[in-house]
Amino acid sequence: MLIPVRCWSCGKVIAQVYAKYKDALDNEGDTSKVLDDAGIRRYCCRRMFVGHIDLIDEVAPFSIAREEL
Repeated sequence: MLIPVRCWSCGKVIAQVYAKYKDALDNEGDTSKVLDDAGIRRYCCRRMFVGHIDLIDEVAPFSIAREEL
């Protein structure tokens, strides 16, 4: 769904970097360089970005208000 605010392993705050990560990844394409430039150096934090699947666009249609119930 959404990127977690903190890394699950070390607890470092990582959510503020995600928008820059996505933009830079679209422009450059090299994941390792983008994460290095963003300051994400620990492998546990890097896996949070590399392993993340953005599902918000697929789940959003199911979150409509249910007024007719």
